[in-house]
Amino acid sequence: MDQGHFPTEGFSDVLGANKEYVAQFKYSELTGRAAKGLAIVTCMDSRINPLSVGGMKSGDAKILRNAGARVTEDVLRTLVLATYLLGVNRILVMPHTDCRMASATEEEIHAHIDKEFGIDTRSLEFRTVKDQKAALAIDVQRVRSYPLLRDGVIVGGAIYDVKSGTITPIDC
Repeated sequence: MDQGHFPTEGFSDVLGANKEYVAQFKYSELTGRAAKGLAIVTCMDSRINPLSVGGMKSGDAKILRNAGARVTEDVLRTLVLATYLLGVNRILVMPHTDCRMASATEEEIHAHIDKEFGIDTRSLEFRTVKDQKAALAIDVQRVRSYPLLRDGVIVGGAIYDVKSGTITPIDC
C-alpha cells in the first residue's frame, strides 16, 4: 500500500458515520476549556464512556486515556497545560475493573505478544499493575506532588466498575 495516501477503504465506516454526525453537529459553540473544571485520567478500554459515567456531556471535562489509566510523563505534561490554560481545577484518576493491564505481569504481556505475534516488545514499559489500589495511590500522589501543576488543584482517585457502572472513590 502507498503510505502517502489515506486508506479510505479501511476507514469507510468511520467516514460514513461522520457525515451523519456533521449533519446533526451541535457543538460549534464549545470552547477548549473544561466547563466543569475537571480532567479525567482513565483507561483506553472501550467499555468506559468517561463523560457519561459522571453525568457530563461534550465540553465538560478533559479526558486523558492510556492503557491502564497510568500517570505517565505525557499525562503530567497534559495536566499542566489543562490546569493553566484550559480551566481544569480538579483531576480524577480512574482505572477500572477487569483491566488487561492488571491481569498479568509486564513479563507475561511481553511473552504473550512475542509468542502470539512474533514481536519482541521488551523495549516498551506497559506499566502493568498487580494491585490496582496501590498503583492508583502512587499515581494520585504523583499528580498531587508534581511541582509544575497549578496550585490548588484537587486530585482524587476512584475505580470504575465495568460491570455495574459504579465509580468507587479510593482513599489515596
